[in-house]
Amino acid sequence: MITTTSMENVQIIIQARMTSTRLPGKVLMPLCNSTVLEVMLERLKRFKSQIIIATTNDGSERPIVALCQDKNIKYYQGSTDDVLARYYEAAVRFGATSKTTIVRLTSDCPLIDAELTQQVIEKHLHSDFDIVNLGPHSGYPRGLDCTAFSFDLLEKTHQLATTSPDREHVTLGMAKFSSISTFTFAEGESIEHWRLTLDEQDDYAAIQAIYAEFNDSTDFSYQDLKKRLKEKPELTDINKHVSQKVV
Repeated sequence: MITTTSMENVQIIIQARMTSTRLPGKVLMPLCNSTVLEVMLERLKRFKSQIIIATTNDGSERPIVALCQDKNIKYYQGSTDDVLARYYEAAVRFGATSKTTIVRLTSDCPLIDAELTQQVIEKHLHSDFDIVNLGPHSGYPRGLDCTAFSFDLLEKTHQLATTSPDREHVTLGMAKFSSISTFTFAEGESIEHWRLTLDEQDDYAAIQAIYAEFNDSTDFSYQDLKKRLKEKPELTDINKHVSQKVV
C-alpha cells in the first residue's frame, strides 16, 4: 500500500503541449464543463502533490501554464521536440534523486484511471522491476497507459540517447542502454482496440459521448467504464476507424 512517506519519492510527470499535429490544442478542448487536461487532473486528484505538467517552451504553452498556475499544479517548460530532456529536466527541477520513481503519463488521456495508476506505482515501489507498465500492449484500451521507472534509468537514457525517436518517446530507448527487467499488468481480456485516447476529432466525439453516459461526472472506475462500454458498443464504434500513430 502506498504511504505518505513512499509517495514523497514519486513524481507523476504528464507531458502536455498545444502543438499536436493532428488535433492542435486538444488538451484544452472543452470537456465536462471544463477542459480535457482539467478532467484528467480531476481523475488523478489523489496524486495532486506528485503531479508535474511537463509542457513546452515555444510560447504556445501559455494557456497550459495559466491553467497550472490557477490550479496550483507544478509545471516545467522545456523542449518541444526533445521530450526525454523535458522529462529529465522537470524531474531535476522538482528534486528527483536516485530514490525517485518517475511515472509517465500523457495529457491526451482524459479517461485515465487513478486505481490502475496506483497499481503501477505500488508495483514499482515494492518490487525490483526497472519498469512497470500498463497499456494496450497488454490488452488494456488505449488511453489508460501508465509507465513507472526510476530516475536513474531516466537519467542514463537522457545521457545516452541520440536518435530523434528515442528523444521524442521517453521510454523507447531505455532497454538500449541498460539491461532492464519489466513487469507488465495484463488486462485479462483483449480490448486494446477500444480507443480512449484523444488524437483526432472522432476520438473527441467518442470521449464526449462516454462522459455523457456518466452525466459528465468524472467519478467512475475503470470497471464501471468497462461495463458501460460493453453494454453500449456504439460508443467505441465512434472512433474505431482511427489509426494509432506509429512510432
